[in-house]
Amino acid sequence: MSYQKKVMLLGSGELGKEVVIELQRLGQYVIAVDNYAGAPAMQVAHEHEVINMLDGDALDKIVAKHKPDLIVPEIEAIRTERFYDYEKQGITVVPSARAANFTMNRKAIRDLASKELGLRTANYLYATTLEEFKNAVSKIGIPCVVKPLMSSSGKGQSVVKTEADVEKSWNYAMEGSRGDYKEVIIEEFIKFHSEITLLTVTQKNGKTLFCPPIGHRQERGDYQESWQPCAINDKDLKDAEEMADKVTKALTGAGIWGVEFFLTDKGVYFSELSPRPHDTGMVTLAGTQNMSEFELHAKAILGLPIPAVTLERNGASAVVLALAEGKNPQYEGVDEVLLNTLTNVRVFGKPTTRPYRRMAVVLTYDNLKSDVNAVKQKAIDLARKITVNSN
Repeated sequence: MSYQKKVMLLGSGELGKEVVIELQRLGQYVIAVDNYAGAPAMQVAHEHEVINMLDGDALDKIVAKHKPDLIVPEIEAIRTERFYDYEKQGITVVPSARAANFTMNRKAIRDLASKELGLRTANYLYATTLEEFKNAVSKIGIPCVVKPLMSSSGKGQSVVKTEADVEKSWNYAMEGSRGDYKEVIIEEFIKFHSEITLLTVTQKNGKTLFCPPIGHRQERGDYQESWQPCAINDKDLKDAEEMADKVTKALTGAGIWGVEFFLTDKGVYFSELSPRPHDTGMVTLAGTQNMSEFELHAKAILGLPIPAVTLERNGASAVVLALAEGKNPQYEGVDEVLLNTLTNVRVFGKPTTRPYRRMAVVLTYDNLKSDVNAVKQKAIDLARKITVNSN
């Protein structure tokens, strides 16, 4: 890399903020874009733009205005079909226009994984109307998992446990759908004993690397805590790495991918994939690896060499959530949490709150001989000591 590149970040949340910091440490120029002013990544970028990223014309205008070398999508709700035109203009889309289009839509990525690549996934069907939805639930069976095809941070996701839940789940999925894409996926409920994120790094001129697996727990479809490393047997890890390698190769491009799997008594099932840093990967901010997922992403998209990813210590992350709607959030309990050793807090800087919005994260860590479960419990207990108040 011989010169400074101009990077346009589409989506400027807390994950994007960390990417911007890493890009700037490598001497790059960043324009942060989101649909509201004061988003976390805007606070550390050189420039920012506020637009509706589902408005293709507005997207075209800011791309033409700034002429970026790279476009880095960080959320799902973007008019991603425009990315093919940007690639034709010589702009690098991260990891690629193909990857962004497939993975911003659960239908495309699930069909690719299951039908084209033959990865082991839960049985699934789609629905665009309540009648189709009821029929799909009947065929898949109860319990089943329902997700909007386009959403973020678990919005609109639910589990149908009884017949009484069917219509409620449909309405909740419609409310949680982002943009103008009103379709849901209905999945077989997999009896799993744990979920993992396998952060996978694809490089322009190097081999694909896998980070030590990250365990995580979800509520309302959104992660609550994550820990690294997560216990997994050698065969399951090998199977997960092979599946992650297959799907990232098919989608093409360089960067970090958050590939999610279910661990079951019958082996590993592919669940989902994000072509960017993953929320569960915030645990890497605790120094669990020689490079955080954000540093890995920045280096990979710039084509810089990444020789290896190594596990340095055990770590965990636990989220701090807002409980009500408001503005100008204030945080109580941070000083009490920071009295603890081997502990850190990251406040994201979001200007507004709403129920269950992720506002900060507590990070805990210890040496590789420590008990990962104890490190995780410490993060959970400390996160509960922080409260978010707003006007």
